[in-house]
Amino acid sequence: MKRIVIKVGSHVLTENGAIAKPRMLALVQLIAELKTHHYDVILVSSGAVSAGYTQLPLDRSQVANKQALAAIGQPLLLKMYQEKFARFDLLCSQVLLSADVFGEPEHIAHAKNAIDTLLKNNVVPIINENDTVSIEELVFGDNDRLSAHVAHYFDAALLVILSDIDAFYDKDPNKYSDAKRRVVVNRLEEDELNAEHTPNNEFATGGIVTKLQSADFLMRHDREMFLASGFDLSDVKAFLVEGEHKGGTLFKA
Repeated sequence: MKRIVIKVGSHVLTENGAIAKPRMLALVQLIAELKTHHYDVILVSSGAVSAGYTQLPLDRSQVANKQALAAIGQPLLLKMYQEKFARFDLLCSQVLLSADVFGEPEHIAHAKNAIDTLLKNNVVPIINENDTVSIEELVFGDNDRLSAHVAHYFDAALLVILSDIDAFYDKDPNKYSDAKRRVVVNRLEEDELNAEHTPNNEFATGGIVTKLQSADFLMRHDREMFLASGFDLSDVKAFLVEGEHKGGTLFKA
């Protein structure tokens, strides 16, 4: 079995201030198909804050409110996933991690043992940062860097980031019509890794920079990352199931 991590961002899971259930179902269907092709899949999912906002529309500009929304939204998000995975006779589980887990080898080992046990029993682990007690993800990363750490420390061969950003381009495709997709990237420059964060919607806290930082982290640890659209899953399906690199960007040292 090949172990991979799939990370889905807030912008993909959110539409008009609510969870985009058809896109969530398409993601779950993809994971179910991947499991039939001998993949072990760990899912890192954003969306707790936006799920909470559907129940209690607090001002999201305040970190304390975002923490409260995450606390409300996390069980709602898991319930939605449970219902959709059940259609494919699959169990899923919630694993909430805080950043300090990756600071201690003993904590990493305990967390990895739990993940290994879930996968051994054909359960899909759904990981999110424990937003209620941790503010780093809420402010900076939208789970991009968390997913990179999950891929490395939990021994995955590949991180797949599904985003509103369908690939890495040589310039901003929203501003330049002649922007060209970079198909394979072997190294990233310092100016690319330190550019200003550019989240694309009110619930997202990442952008291309946190994805590049994640790719750089993995490449430095001899692992790979694939960035593709989360709105149209044909590119990631072609890459993982059919072995064809039609769209998206592969980061490989």
